[in-house]
Amino acid sequence: MARTAMVVVDMLNPYDHKDADQLAGNVAPMVSALAALVARAHEHDDVDLIYVNDHYGDFAATREDIVERALRGRRPDLVEPIVPPADCAFLPKVRHSAFYGTALEYLLRRLGAGTVLLAGQVTEQCILYSALDGYIREFSIMVPPDCVAPIHHDLGRAALRMMERNMSAEIVPAESCLV
Repeated sequence: MARTAMVVVDMLNPYDHKDADQLAGNVAPMVSALAALVARAHEHDDVDLIYVNDHYGDFAATREDIVERALRGRRPDLVEPIVPPADCAFLPKVRHSAFYGTALEYLLRRLGAGTVLLAGQVTEQCILYSALDGYIREFSIMVPPDCVAPIHHDLGRAALRMMERNMSAEIVPAESCLV
């Protein structure tokens, strides 16, 4: 049976960019559900937990640098609950998709993952593009709507609908994931 990989996208954010306040306001209500899902994923032997995060143009940034920058940012309360465990994979990215320019596909294939569970931000950008890239690489996609955050609610809802309709993504609440 194929494994599940939970991919947490762009949650290590210093919130110092355009739309940061609006995004942070939409992230705040989902952080506890995401933290609980990350904890469940970390406890499951058949689930691989992977963080993929923007390095914000710092090509020399390490995992520790990215975490520290986010914790020093404007909203450490949104970062602290979901800091990646030391033993999970961490891949820096440069563009919207978690697959673009990263070793994510290679890692997923090595792990034997068949399903990619996407969580994080931004629903209508990085989550949507990562879902599309995963789908065209023939992974099953799962997205808990209570563990993703949009900038714009209408676009976030549309993105979830597109993932479900066009990519056969399973859109299910976090409580139904990894049970």
